[in-house]
Amino acid sequence: MKTDAKLALIMSTLTFAANFSIWTLYAVLGVHLAPQLDLSVTQYGILVASPIFTGALLRLPVGLICEYHNTRQLFIVQMMLTLPPLLLLNYVNTFYGYLCVGLLLGISGVSFTIGIRYVSQFFESQQQGIAMGIFGAGNAGAAITLLVAPFIINHWGLNFLGPFFALGIGVMMVLFMLLAPKPHPTPITKFKPISYHLNPLKDLTVWRFGLYYYFVFGSFLALLLWLPHYYVNVYKLTPTHAMAWTLVFATSSSLVRAIGGWYSDRYGGRSVNWSVFWICLVCLFFLSYPPTTMVIHGVDKDVNIEIKVGLGLFNLLILIIGLAQGFGRASVYKILHDYYPNHLGSVGGAVAMIGGIGGFTLPVLFGLIVDFAGVYSASFMFLYGVAAFCMIVMYFAIRSDTHRLRMESALDAEFLHKIQKSHIE
Repeated sequence: MKTDAKLALIMSTLTFAANFSIWTLYAVLGVHLAPQLDLSVTQYGILVASPIFTGALLRLPVGLICEYHNTRQLFIVQMMLTLPPLLLLNYVNTFYGYLCVGLLLGISGVSFTIGIRYVSQFFESQQQGIAMGIFGAGNAGAAITLLVAPFIINHWGLNFLGPFFALGIGVMMVLFMLLAPKPHPTPITKFKPISYHLNPLKDLTVWRFGLYYYFVFGSFLALLLWLPHYYVNVYKLTPTHAMAWTLVFATSSSLVRAIGGWYSDRYGGRSVNWSVFWICLVCLFFLSYPPTTMVIHGVDKDVNIEIKVGLGLFNLLILIIGLAQGFGRASVYKILHDYYPNHLGSVGGAVAMIGGIGGFTLPVLFGLIVDFAGVYSASFMFLYGVAAFCMIVMYFAIRSDTHRLRMESALDAEFLHKIQKSHIE
């Protein structure tokens, strides 16, 4: 790995981690605000997902901008725009005030789209999987939030939260300006019309990959926001313990992404994706089962049987899902580079946008479903349905691709047979 490439990967990963810590800041803030603002489960879901909403919607237009402008400079501008809303946190104290600031904080979410385009310019095709995997491990920036934010709130109060993270992203911006190498010029795509970059978005395959990313990234993000609330209300943990278990989920899922990238380079992204969905489907089946008490009327007495997922089993299943999602996120972007190497800005931005939309819509839907059903495990029932739908789509897509390749092979063989026959005659 060349020195420039290595330095670009290190600096972009650290920068993405710093931005991701801000993008997920409401995962901690929401738990503390819910009792203060007397929020319903649905309001809680909307509040914690507000930064994800704008971050998701901005990913596609920013991806197109990356095709025409220096991604290193875009990274710096993006971090500068993140500073004002962080400082505004000190001046709001209502649900709608925090909601507006959250929407502004969403600018931190586009760091992924910029970083993917920036990093891809330094690596050859056979190294893209591991490079994207290492960069994607910047999701571990959520660990910064889950570790640092509760400490700040408990010791100094909410007023110190915004300025602290503003200082952190400011320092990261200066380090990136000083150390990050300039990307290599890309004359092939630099002066192409916008239609050149938008044309691949007409391909149904792009949106199919987006659907996969909706689950592997969107549900990861949704669980990151939802788990603290779930632990507190279902297992009656303190916010500190809830953050600790969420930290285990977020960190393991993020760090394994680099391994997922290597594995995708070696064995192919499609096989990784298929395995990921099977694993998640099995785990979500058990998580979906609500706490149940049965009474068996015996001869002499009634027998009470209680069935529920205990904290230990819950943590194990969530950990397995997180690890699988980490592999899945890396494999999707490996496949994207294989299919669309010259359109990672537009195609990567579109897929990232759909994944981000999952991170926004799923917590809101979790809240609505729980409010309607009155059972917290209903959130995992819904997620099970999403995973099952993705697997059905993947199955028919693989089947269609296999049939198409066989037809092409058969037509080529018949064509060659006719040529050989003509030569003999």
